[in-house]
Amino acid sequence: MSAPNTPRTNPSFPIDFVPLAGTPRDCEDCGKAERVGFQFDYAYQPIVDVDRRTVFAHEALVRGPNGEGAMSVLSQVNEQNRYRFDQACRVKAIKGASLLQIQEHISINFLPNAIYKPEMCIRTTLEAARTHAFPLERIIFEVTEGERIEDGPWFAEILREYKRCGFKTAIDDFGAGYAGMKLLADFQPDIIKIDMDLIRNVDTNPARQAIVRNLVRLCEEMKIQVVAEGIETLAERDFLYDAGIHLMQGYLLAKPAFRATAAVDPSVFPVSSR
Repeated sequence: MSAPNTPRTNPSFPIDFVPLAGTPRDCEDCGKAERVGFQFDYAYQPIVDVDRRTVFAHEALVRGPNGEGAMSVLSQVNEQNRYRFDQACRVKAIKGASLLQIQEHISINFLPNAIYKPEMCIRTTLEAARTHAFPLERIIFEVTEGERIEDGPWFAEILREYKRCGFKTAIDDFGAGYAGMKLLADFQPDIIKIDMDLIRNVDTNPARQAIVRNLVRLCEEMKIQVVAEGIETLAERDFLYDAGIHLMQGYLLAKPAFRATAAVDPSVFPVSSR
């Protein structure tokens, strides 16, 4: 695993995706930006293991072709291009991780409402991983709990199919959306990421503290790893660390780096370990 203060950069992420034989027409060339109808790229933000002082994963965050914010891209996604965009994101993120020579996990957001059949939609991802020699076990697919899921059991089945193929699964923004504990009852992901609204000022808010502590205990019992995201202050870091969370993400540790992996300042690590 590479040192947390060793950034890597790459000037461009060209796509040369070739679909598997038998891929449905909707999947053909889905990795090519021109098929989506607009250009986009990625910034990468590390998820840091503060206990081991290493980078656990890099989350691929969509950006405009010149580093514009995510909304400049997501505002162009509609019902007609949602499926192709979701597939293109997977291919581009894996290709980018390979070009950046990322040795840690890569975390990719996906749109569950863009999936027709899990076994078919995963095929493009499997082919991209094979083409770019990126191990499946180092790919994390995360979905925000805030995305309204019309069919909870179907959503759980999608996640089970991803896990069966060897990917890790994560629920982002946990505690902020529509699924919550019912989703955990239907499916246990490898990782949950606690929503940043619960993290903000957690060091001074008893209600947030109680929620976080109990969530950590619940996940320990269910063998789910916990990531605290959106950390901005040392006081937030210290409370979360004392609560038993060692995987952290946020501007305190490192901001997203456009077309690059970000360096982590060693001074943000806790002084002592548990």
